[in-house]
Amino acid sequence: MRKMLTAVLSHVFSGMVQKPALRGLLSSLKFSNDATCDIKKCDLYRLEEGPPTSTVLTRAEALKYYRTMQVIRRMELKADQLYKQKFIRGFCHLCDGQEACCVGLEAGINPTDHIITSYRAHGLCYTRGLSVKSILAELTGRRGGCAKGKGGSMHMYGKNFYGGNGIVGAQVPLGAGVAFACKYLKNGQVCLALYGDGAANQGQVFEAYNMSALWKLPCVFICENNLYGMGTSNERAAASTDYHKKGFSIPGLRVNGMDILSVREATKFAADHCRSGKGPIVMELQTYRYHGHSMSDPGISYRSREEVHNVRSKSDPIMLLRERIISNNLSNIEELKEIDADVKKEVEEAAQFATTDPEPAVEDIANYLYHQNPPFEVRGAHKWLKYKSHS
Repeated sequence: MRKMLTAVLSHVFSGMVQKPALRGLLSSLKFSNDATCDIKKCDLYRLEEGPPTSTVLTRAEALKYYRTMQVIRRMELKADQLYKQKFIRGFCHLCDGQEACCVGLEAGINPTDHIITSYRAHGLCYTRGLSVKSILAELTGRRGGCAKGKGGSMHMYGKNFYGGNGIVGAQVPLGAGVAFACKYLKNGQVCLALYGDGAANQGQVFEAYNMSALWKLPCVFICENNLYGMGTSNERAAASTDYHKKGFSIPGLRVNGMDILSVREATKFAADHCRSGKGPIVMELQTYRYHGHSMSDPGISYRSREEVHNVRSKSDPIMLLRERIISNNLSNIEELKEIDADVKKEVEEAAQFATTDPEPAVEDIANYLYHQNPPFEVRGAHKWLKYKSHS
């Protein structure tokens, strides 16, 4: 009956199906509304039970996740291009390959929850609500950037998003502080504090663990384990690579960070754990970055091209989601290609803006030092040079 109705509607509305409403009507008849998907069981530490091993993925969620991951992938590749063209200067750390992490994390929490991360922040900037245009413009140091062109790659901010931090591991105790504020205000919110495997052995991380456990702070400590800290394999740098167990008295779980549904369900589980008053939890996301540590790192001096190719061909997060979507009849190749084309257009337009928007004026250099503060003077490079600072 469904096939017959689809055929009739296709015939009746032939020549009109390009209209979004009719296309949506036909798509709803053609595809499944949702699918139950199996996901890999998490490794648990000091937990009696963990996230579910199956979950429901709706068609709307699938298309949203797919588009978001494609935007992040193409945005990072465009940043690579702009860096090589010298539109982007200084540090630039790309997250292509890790898209399932940032998209899955956002899907597992509320917009009112909080996130703080390291300098590999572009993907999280986008999932937190910043536009591609504002992200790329910030990378090129333009007025239209999310930090008015003053922050660059490592210092981007948005609502309930606290960067982008340039000091290795320094964001972790700050995240514990945000979680302390959540508990103090009794608002039921949580904070996700992200760091890489290279930062996981920092002393300040363990101090944050300790205080969070003592005060039962609603903080999810998240180690994005992409196997390499700068140019060093984690096996050469860490006596133990069981990062989900490094909280000692804090429970933890290790998650397949290449599968967006695994990340989403684990994040929901971890957030619920914190909201229930049980205190912090450590979550390790096993993932992989395709680029080097930063744009100055070719990424193949400490790992082989074959290794990178093997991950791309077998575990790419976008590929895995695409296969899941198609195998469960949530969409088809043609519709996904339309999304790809739309994403390409959006990123190209954003890049055009990021390379033509004016740079910030010198007179603005002292602005935004304080929040809701009366204007005051700031001394420049010498005592006769003054700038006015506005909040």
